[in-house]
Amino acid sequence: MTKMAPELPIEVDSETGVWTTDALPMLYVPRHFFINNHTAVAEALGVDKYAEILYRAGYKSAWHWCEKEADLHGLEGVEVFEHYMRRLSQRGWGKFVTEDIDLAAGTARVRLEHSAFVYQLGKTGHKEEYMFTGWFAGAMDQILAARGSRLRTAAEQVQSAAEPGCDVGIFTVKPLPDARG
Repeated sequence: MTKMAPELPIEVDSETGVWTTDALPMLYVPRHFFINNHTAVAEALGVDKYAEILYRAGYKSAWHWCEKEADLHGLEGVEVFEHYMRRLSQRGWGKFVTEDIDLAAGTARVRLEHSAFVYQLGKTGHKEEYMFTGWFAGAMDQILAARGSRLRTAAEQVQSAAEPGCDVGIFTVKPLPDARG
């Protein structure tokens, strides 16, 4: 393993201790702390209910982040999606690789390598990265809206490295059936 310094612009306010990256306040916590809390909530609510809540929250957060980053860096279209995947990867969630993206069709396929969830939980036999799913649709829809498109999408995790016989996670983004208005 080769180590490197973070590629993220990190600033810490000397008075408050607040960390910021890309002008957004951040929390820096150990992976086990986050995933143990995540797992406890999933057990209390049930995975399906928790996944639904996380999808909506993640969608909203991804939209907001992509909108702010596009403005800050003068990015548009696929550049915004790729920037988002790069930043997610740099934050330790795993390595997100865009295998395919077609803005006109409202589709994308993202591969997840080195998942923080799989590193912490192991081969559970389940799709463990459902927290990420809404992120991809939120990012795609923000990019589409910025281009003036009324097309809207939904994302799905179709595979996890936590499942038997799988080494990576796969997420797909597809247009909603009535998305073209």
